[in-house]
Amino acid sequence: KGMPYTEVNKITKQSDALTAFFSGVTVCFIDGFSECLSLDCRTYPMRSVTEPWRDKVLRGSRDGFVETLVLNAALLRRRIRDPQLSLELMGVGTRSRSDVAVCYMEDKVDKKLLDSIKRRIQAIRVEALTMNIESLAECLYEHKWINPFPKFKYSERPDTAAAAVLDGNIVIMVDNSPAVMIVPTSIFDIIEEADDYNFAPVIGTYLRISRFLLTLVTMLLTPTWLLLIDNPQWLPEWMMFITVSDEITVPVFFQLLLLELSIDGLKLAAVNTPTLSTPLSVVAGIVVGEYAVSSGWFNAESMLYMAVVSVGTYSQASFEMGYAMKFMRIILLCLTAAFNLAGYIAGILLIAATIAFNRTMTGCSYIYPLIPFDKKMLKRKLLRVRLPHGNEK
Repeated sequence: KGMPYTEVNKITKQSDALTAFFSGVTVCFIDGFSECLSLDCRTYPMRSVTEPWRDKVLRGSRDGFVETLVLNAALLRRRIRDPQLSLELMGVGTRSRSDVAVCYMEDKVDKKLLDSIKRRIQAIRVEALTMNIESLAECLYEHKWINPFPKFKYSERPDTAAAAVLDGNIVIMVDNSPAVMIVPTSIFDIIEEADDYNFAPVIGTYLRISRFLLTLVTMLLTPTWLLLIDNPQWLPEWMMFITVSDEITVPVFFQLLLLELSIDGLKLAAVNTPTLSTPLSVVAGIVVGEYAVSSGWFNAESMLYMAVVSVGTYSQASFEMGYAMKFMRIILLCLTAAFNLAGYIAGILLIAATIAFNRTMTGCSYIYPLIPFDKKMLKRKLLRVRLPHGNEK
C-alpha cells in the first residue's frame, strides 16, 4: 500500500526473484520481511509497429506484431475489449525462462484443448527456446515431421490473431517473436488471408476462389505439362501449341528440376539483397533466362510454366504451405517422369493422402469441415459469406 507504483507484486521464492531480476524488474528487499517486492518499471526496446512484409493487405490495418510480448498483448487487447479475453503467462526454458502467453476467450474456447495445450507447455524441459516460436512448435508437436504440410498457422497480424481468438481458437505468443501460433487449424485456415474480409463478400469470395485455384495450378501445372508432352497423342489439335517447339537438348524433366533449384537460389539471394526482395524480381530473373534458352540449357516453354508456378507460390502468405506444395510438386514430377500416367495418378493420390492424414498437434482433422463434414462451415470456408449474426471471421 505504501509503494506508489502500478505494477508491484510480492515474491516469496528465491528462484522467482532471480527470474524477475534477470528480466529487468527492480526487486526490493526490506529487512525483517520474508517476502520481497518486484517493481516492473521497465521500458522495452522495440522496433516500430509496422505491417509485416509477407502478409500485406490491400486494405485494412497496417500494424503488426513485434518482438516484445507486452506490446503484442496490448495490440490484441486493443481489438478485444472484453473481460472474457484471457492471457495466461508461462515460463519455458531452464536458462532462458522465455515468456509464453496463451490467449483465448473464456466463453468460446474448447476447455479440453486448452488444458491439453497448457499441460504440454508446462511439461516442456529445455534449456532455452533458441528459435522462439519454432522451438516451441517443435516441443509441442510430438509426432514425426515427415509430412511437409504445416501443423500450425502462423501470423504476424494482430487483426488475424484477434479474429482467431474471437472464433474460439487459441493464440500462443512467445517473447522475442513477432509471429504468433494459432491452434487448432486446418488447410482452409492456412490458405485464407485477411484480404478476404477487408472487401465486400463478392470481392472476398473472388479473392478466395482465385487463391484456391492458384494453389492447385502451382502444384499441378508442371507435372501435368510434362505428362502431356510425353504423350502428345492425347492432345487435340487445338492444344498442340503446348508442346515444345524448339529442339530439346536437355530432357524437360531435368530442366524443370534445375529451374526449381534456381528459383530457390533467387529467393535466398533476395533475402541478402534488398533490391531483389520482390516477387517480380524473381520472375524478372527467370525472364532474363532468355540467355539460358539461347544457350540450349532450357526451352522457352519450361521457363514460361515455371514462371507461372513461381508467381502462384507468392499467392500463399504461409511459407510452410508454399514449400509443402513445392515438395509435393517435385515428387509428382519424379513419379510422372518415371511411370508416366500411372505415376501421375499415384502422385495425385499421394498428395491427397498426405493432406488428409496430416497429423496436427491438437488431433483435429486437417481437412475440416470436409471430414467431419460440416455443411455450414464448409460454405463459410469456401465462400466469403455473411453470418446470421452479422459478424465475419
